[in-house]
Amino acid sequence: MKIKFSILFLFIGLLMNAQNKVPSTYLETLDGDRTNIQTLTNTDHVTVLSFWATWCMPCLKELDAISEVYATWQKETGVEVIAISTDDQRTQKRVKPLINGKSWGYTVLLDTNQDLKRSFNITSIPHTIVVKNNKVIYRHSGYVPGAEKELYEIIKENSN
Repeated sequence: MKIKFSILFLFIGLLMNAQNKVPSTYLETLDGDRTNIQTLTNTDHVTVLSFWATWCMPCLKELDAISEVYATWQKETGVEVIAISTDDQRTQKRVKPLINGKSWGYTVLLDTNQDLKRSFNITSIPHTIVVKNNKVIYRHSGYVPGAEKELYEIIKENSN
């Protein structure tokens, strides 16, 4: 019985630890290339992963708000923002035209099968994850105007 509990706690510990690291998952660029998200987040700089979809108005408002201050954030902290579209097969064709109409200065990737979204156990969007050296240091779900100020404080606290 004692061994079963030890194995159970070990398994739970491994699961909790896995959620605190960026998994090795391939995402598509807008040009159709594939990139491993771990490669992009394995850096001493803070990286913000913003999960969104074309049909999600709070997502678009959040990304627009971040876009307005992004150049300043980058200059002061070196932060990188990666907007990860979770659009499914039906709405994926809307991503590129929407991005072409925006002035977002950050990388946009497609989680075409929602593998990364599932790996992080994300159930609703917008969902923001702050990462440094492939380790999750902050998570937040939802958006209200002004939330980007709290996000920036987290970025500043964890920047070199």
